[in-house]
Amino acid sequence: MTALTLPASLVDSQWLAAHLEHPDLVVLDASWYMPAAKRAGEQEWRTQRIPGARFFDFDRKIKDENSPLPHMLPTAAQFAQQVSALGLSNHHRIVVYDGSGIFAAPRAWWMFKAMGHDQVAVLDGGLPNWITKGLPLDSSKPEPVAPGQFVAQLQTTWIADADQVQVALSQSQSRILDARSHERFSGQAADPRPAVRPGHMPGAVCLPFSELLQQGHFLPKEQLAQKLAAQLSSEQELICSCGSGVTAAILALAADITGHQKIAVYDGSWTEWGGSSHLPVVTD
Repeated sequence: MTALTLPASLVDSQWLAAHLEHPDLVVLDASWYMPAAKRAGEQEWRTQRIPGARFFDFDRKIKDENSPLPHMLPTAAQFAQQVSALGLSNHHRIVVYDGSGIFAAPRAWWMFKAMGHDQVAVLDGGLPNWITKGLPLDSSKPEPVAPGQFVAQLQTTWIADADQVQVALSQSQSRILDARSHERFSGQAADPRPAVRPGHMPGAVCLPFSELLQQGHFLPKEQLAQKLAAQLSSEQELICSCGSGVTAAILALAADITGHQKIAVYDGSWTEWGGSSHLPVVTD
């Protein structure tokens, strides 16, 4: 069998269905939902999934257990151990999806990028589109998988912390894009986390992730490029932020799709920034 190459950072259901049986391909369900949705990603995966999909739990398992912040990136050693337990090795080509269409899967995509694994893509339209297309589903009890051998190599260029964001806010060669809604960005709406202040970082720009999507799919590449070009030059270093580092990865993936070169996600995002009394916050 010929070697498998992912065509881009975003693949469609037809491509995945055509390559689903390839031995180098691993499919991951990275579904995660806001508490208000009252949905449980792992339970839904156990009930119905793309055949062979394994559950990638970045909220409860594959995270930094020592951080008070939600689902922070773990160490390279922990990441390697946990994805090896999912049967993953470095030669695998990974396609990640979620049950919303596009919501949580880009977070998993970014995590693999940050751990040095470039052969990873997101399924455009996610599980809803897969179901709409009438493609096969598996509702049987998930089978255990044989462990893999995954070696992670942290790529710090994909990650930003609060100190780096503070420096970047005052530099013209950097742009901070915030994926939250205009209401939360401006401070008109309270943050869903009680201890977190409303508002935004001085100098950040609001680009709600929802403006890059349409019915669970990314906008066409040309439209994504237009949306990003209105806020960002091709030479600028991009740092993406949001509430807790999930939808920021949607902006990061959109930038990657359009060919932007310097992309990072602020992992702590607004939960850290708005929850820290010493970091500057503005409202408008």
